[in-house]
Amino acid sequence: MKNVILSKWSLSMKRLLKNALLVLLLSVAFNTSAQQIYSDGRYFSVDSKPYARYWWFASMIQKQDVRYNLDWLKTHGFGGVELAWVYPLNRFNPKDTSYTPRQEWLSTEWTGIVDFTVKYADSIGMGCDLTFGTLWPFGDSYVTFKEATQRFGDSTWRQTITRSWQHPKSGYVIDHLTPKNYQPYFNRLMNAFPHPKTQIKQSYFIDSWEVETEKLWCDGFDTDFKHKYGYDIVPYMDSIYAPHNSPYLYDYMSLISDKVLRFYHDFDSTINAGGISSRGQVAGAPCDLISGYAQMDIPEGESMLFEPEYCAIPASAALLSGKKYVSSETFTCLYGWPRDYMREEQTADLKLVADALFANGINQIIWHGKAHNPAGQDTVHFYATTHIGDHSDMAPEINAFNKYLSTVSNTMQKGSTYSDIAVYLPTEDAWVAGVLPKEKQFIWSWGYYEMRYVYFPKELDGFNPAWINAEFLEKAIVKDGRLQIGNAQFNAFYVDAEYLEYKVIKRLLKLAESGLKIILKKTPKEPGAKSNPNYVSTVNQLRKLKTVSGDMPDNITPFITGNTLPRHWCRKEGDVIYIYFPNPKANRIKFPMEYGQSLNSETQTMNIALHYQGKQIDMNLMFEPYQSLLYKIENGKAQQIDIKFIPKTPVIKKRSDDYKAPWLVK
Repeated sequence: MKNVILSKWSLSMKRLLKNALLVLLLSVAFNTSAQQIYSDGRYFSVDSKPYARYWWFASMIQKQDVRYNLDWLKTHGFGGVELAWVYPLNRFNPKDTSYTPRQEWLSTEWTGIVDFTVKYADSIGMGCDLTFGTLWPFGDSYVTFKEATQRFGDSTWRQTITRSWQHPKSGYVIDHLTPKNYQPYFNRLMNAFPHPKTQIKQSYFIDSWEVETEKLWCDGFDTDFKHKYGYDIVPYMDSIYAPHNSPYLYDYMSLISDKVLRFYHDFDSTINAGGISSRGQVAGAPCDLISGYAQMDIPEGESMLFEPEYCAIPASAALLSGKKYVSSETFTCLYGWPRDYMREEQTADLKLVADALFANGINQIIWHGKAHNPAGQDTVHFYATTHIGDHSDMAPEINAFNKYLSTVSNTMQKGSTYSDIAVYLPTEDAWVAGVLPKEKQFIWSWGYYEMRYVYFPKELDGFNPAWINAEFLEKAIVKDGRLQIGNAQFNAFYVDAEYLEYKVIKRLLKLAESGLKIILKKTPKEPGAKSNPNYVSTVNQLRKLKTVSGDMPDNITPFITGNTLPRHWCRKEGDVIYIYFPNPKANRIKFPMEYGQSLNSETQTMNIALHYQGKQIDMNLMFEPYQSLLYKIENGKAQQIDIKFIPKTPVIKKRSDDYKAPWLVK
């Protein structure tokens, strides 16, 4: 009897152990799968679903409301969110001075609700990134006067931040030029942010530059400047943007850029040390833009407050620095700033913007955006955005549209950007030029340094151009006549700039001597206040080389030939090419779009030939209304990928004759 009991006990134990082992194996399998995604650097959902910026307005954020908003986004085809903390809703009413109760900024209670949100998002298979601050730019009430950003000539002025999570309490914007002033801010947020392990790798986000940039200054800037350039910049600062001071402006901008790039480097390093990735916009920053974007683990563009063509800059930085993902804040102020046609947005218009972004290197969409609402409601919206919610006119189409965005994004995340010609980004020209003419300014944008209106030359329409700067030119090598930087290989180097630094000229000379074909459209001049005695002779030496010409060499075949050359962007994975052609309506769209600008009833065809790996592939592109095209090129054959999405036919609305754009400088 005892043996029978023991036998039954042994059998039961075996079953228990077997079940426990099965549970353990399943757990290990799940955790391995989650860890595999994490360790592989999977920043976004596996199927590349769009994210949405998720605005929290200063208030008591309740768990049931968080669940409702995230569940709504999950149901509507979103793969994740980017938490952004902004002002209380009563800040628009100057008569309402009451204090809105909330989890206090960076408090234990605040950390707790953020931690819950990240974990709940993870539990339903969504990513959850965090904005590295409240409102924009970086700053809060804990930043001291001494740590705040400065302007030359006014020792009493510091930029304030008022419409933040802490409203009506104001604070200062941190000094972005001095590590000892911004590092405490970085550390404060890293200590307050929760750090749970998640299936999708988390990133912290930095938005576009919104620091007051005119005569930007910091303690010790004059000393640093004199050490670098050997003269005093102070006598020129009062009129630094006057045309006759352009040599001194260039030197001033060069040092500003050095300090701003250090800021982005330290932002990236600080959060990387905490096991978090950086995702960031450098738009509007007074620095070398390619070097700035290259600091980010995920460079991010922005549209429509920046034209889609601008996004080729972060996309190029990603190629040069070996980054897979290039995201974009998308659909911002589509029809004008701040809120034209709120909740009346048309999906066809949005698709036109997304298609233009894909054609300029973006491969991950971040919708702008979703306002936090009480459960079951859609009454709250952010003031300058495209509204995501049940009461938006486009709500019935969001799922199908997101499926389209996911399909294109997923394909365009394969491999890396394929480019056959490097184009020098004319940073020197922008820093010398100074102030934009008023007709090109916005009330928040005044300088050439932002490079809002820089485009690839038209004669390169049949090529796959990518921007490059001095930093990556220095890192490049020439092998078999091609310029190589990491995964990028260029058949030629194209320069159309008025000004080039001496170090760039010297580098071009060495590369040309190594066999690189260089198209030098102008005889460059030296920027800055100090001249190098060898500049002119080095330029002349460069121009005499057989590998240097003023026109495109005949022996360089464009990637695409045809009577009409379509816009496109390519990715290369092994020997396979993926090529995206946007609908021609998406070409060079400008801010703001007109309501119903996407209306289209005509099918447009283009007969082209692709030239790849010594083969010619003839293609007949047929753009049906609202449709773009995506192809896989393998073994000399073109296979079309189905990305068909037919939005609701848009309605056109004309602006009134007396309409005055509030974003323009009067």
